[in-house]
Amino acid sequence: MKVLIADDQADVLNALRFLLEQQERRFIIDEAEDADNLLAKVEKLQPELLLLDWELSNRDMADVVPVIKKLAPDIRIVAMSVRPEAESAALAAGADAFVSKGDNSDMLLSVINTIR
Repeated sequence: MKVLIADDQADVLNALRFLLEQQERRFIIDEAEDADNLLAKVEKLQPELLLLDWELSNRDMADVVPVIKKLAPDIRIVAMSVRPEAESAALAAGADAFVSKGDNSDMLLSVINTIR
């Protein structure tokens, strides 16, 4: 499964990459640090799954998610945030699921397995 992780914090990118690399299932992983880089990589790589920091720098993700869905219609998007109130905005914008960054890693893996 091709996965794109979009987060502007290096420690979060590294932790998510490490988590996915530890799974039995094989993931092909790439990263984006901002919205412009994210859109370019979605168009080029056509990932199957996007782990998206809802507070990604330099753009409002509510505006970016519909663009992502047009660039890669089959992509599944898991929005992530430390702010629980971001869930409704993320789902309304077109994210397929939401995970709090405060949740444990099992929750994220469960969501990934559910939406794929």
